Amino acid sequence: KKESDALLSFFDKNGDGHVDFDEFLVGIRGELNDKRREIVLRAYDKFDKDGSGEITIEDLQGVYSVDMHPKFQNGEMTEEEIFEEFLTNFGDKNKDGVITKDEWLEYYSAISSNIDNDEHFVLLMKTAWKLD
Repeated sequence: KKESDALLSFFDKNGDGHVDFDEFLVGIRGELNDKRREIVLRAYDKFDKDGSGEITIEDLQGVYSVDMHPKFQNGEMTEEEIFEEFLTNFGDKNKDGVITKDEWLEYYSAISSNIDNDEHFVLLMKTAWKLD
C-alpha cells in the first residue's frame, strides 16, 4: 500500500487520484530535454507579449486571431470565449484566466512525451506557432 501510494503520488500530476496516459508517459520519460524546452519557451515568450511571465487574454489579442475559428465565424462563440477556451486547453489548470510558464511547460511535457524524435517535436512547434 505504501509503495503504490508513492507511485500514485509520483505519476498523478493533476491530483485527481488517477494516472492517465500522458501522466504515465511524462513520469517514465521525464521532463523536457534542453532542445525541446528551448522551443517550448520560445513559443511561450511569443504569447507573453508583456514579459510578465503569464499568458492572459490580453497577451493573446493580436498574437492569436479568432477570425478563422469556425465557432467565431458562425456566431456560436465570442472572441473572449474562444480566448478563454484557448487558455483552458493550454494548461490553465486553476481556471484563473492565466497560463503560467510552469503550466505551459507541464502541458508541453505531456505532448512531448508522445513524440519520440526531437527534430519532429521542434518542427511541430515551429509550424504550430510560426516560430523561426
